[in-house]
Amino acid sequence: MAARLFKLRDVPDDEAEDVRQLLYEHEISFYETHAGGWGIGTPAIWLHDETQLDQARGLIDSYQEQHFAEIRAEYDRLREEGGHVTFLDKFKQHPVVVIIFILVALFILYVSLSPFLNFGK
Repeated sequence: MAARLFKLRDVPDDEAEDVRQLLYEHEISFYETHAGGWGIGTPAIWLHDETQLDQARGLIDSYQEQHFAEIRAEYDRLREEGGHVTFLDKFKQHPVVVIIFILVALFILYVSLSPFLNFGK
């Protein structure tokens, strides 16, 4: 029986491709399902053989730990060099755009909550 191994919703293309390559290298038979035209399906990687599930999960877990360590090291390096972008940096670059986004967000919050705030009146 088939077993779902890896959900692909909101997964970057490079990470999904790395997982596919990892399964190919270890000769683990799999197939993919997509979200479909309306996006209501389950995009995922499924195994044909459920007996390979533990092996495949172990491979993906080790890949994700390694990938997380690499991404974290890159973030720490950029942070030490001052290369990562903060909210203050964005505000300094485009103050009008940031203020507009904040005002739009506050307006949406007000419109969303106003029926509940005025409910008892």
